Amino acid sequence: MVLEVLGVLIAGGVGLATLSLRVVKEYERGVVYRLGRVRPELVRPGLTMLIPVVDRLQKVNMQIITMPVPAQDGITRDNITVRVDAVVYFSVRDPQRAAVDVQDYPSAVGQVAQTSLRSIIGKSDLDDLLCDREKLNQGMELMLDSPAAGWGIHIERVEIKDVSLPETMKRSMSRQAEAERERRARIITADGEMQAASKLASAAEVMADHPAALQLRLLQTVVEVAAERNSTLVLPFPVELLRFLEKKTPAEPQAPGSAPAEAAQPAPPAPHAEPAVPPTAQVASAAGCGGEESEAMIERGSASTAGQITPRSAGQTVEREALPGSLVTSSST
Repeated sequence: MVLEVLGVLIAGGVGLATLSLRVVKEYERGVVYRLGRVRPELVRPGLTMLIPVVDRLQKVNMQIITMPVPAQDGITRDNITVRVDAVVYFSVRDPQRAAVDVQDYPSAVGQVAQTSLRSIIGKSDLDDLLCDREKLNQGMELMLDSPAAGWGIHIERVEIKDVSLPETMKRSMSRQAEAERERRARIITADGEMQAASKLASAAEVMADHPAALQLRLLQTVVEVAAERNSTLVLPFPVELLRFLEKKTPAEPQAPGSAPAEAAQPAPPAPHAEPAVPPTAQVASAAGCGGEESEAMIERGSASTAGQITPRSAGQTVEREALPGSLVTSSST
């Protein structure tokens, strides 16, 4: 009978000891609730004993927790739709506040991270999301750390992982990048041509002062062309020599019998020309004049060989050489 009682007492003691003993790991801290009130002392890592039915132990993880933030759709300040996701690193600094002040601190941190990420997207431009992520990470960390500090939570780090763009925006950015590269290539080519032109101008001045340099350059070019085993050899011919030969060549003589271009054209008729009088009419007129001291010389042919009618005084005889094709008459008193 006594042995049975002792056995019951020993079993009850072992059961009570099992219920009162707890093991706290190194990365954990324990918060003890005694009759519903929080004990000011935290339970350190190791073996601890609680009062059965009176004390209740809550373990709090002190490690850094990695929490991915789901991708959030938003519109940037320059009206571009993007999809951004992030990751948050946080840890518990005050186990009692984390256990008492907030019901589920991991869920609370996750919700604040999502709202902060949306706010960052709306306040930033697309270029900032793509190029200046460090600044955005710091801003989001400050936005998360402000409410989390009251819960005994410390935000270690916030990182924006990926920024997804629409396909149309990707194509537009690709064209923009291609145009920018083409612009840079053209600028570099233009700079090279300008430098080459400057060097060529300097070389031309040197060759102008030393004509032998131009001849040496010509021979070098011929050697470069002939070095490729070509069957045809091209020799340059100076244009100045052609001009010199053209100046020294005499003009071709005109063939006999060919009239100049100006003589071949008929002369225009004289305006208001009087009708020509026939030679017979001129002779008749000279014969009918009769009278004293008159003389008529009637000429035929061209105007350049025509004679003249010259008056004479009384008793004087006028003699003129008869031109071919002309008729000369004289009278005396």
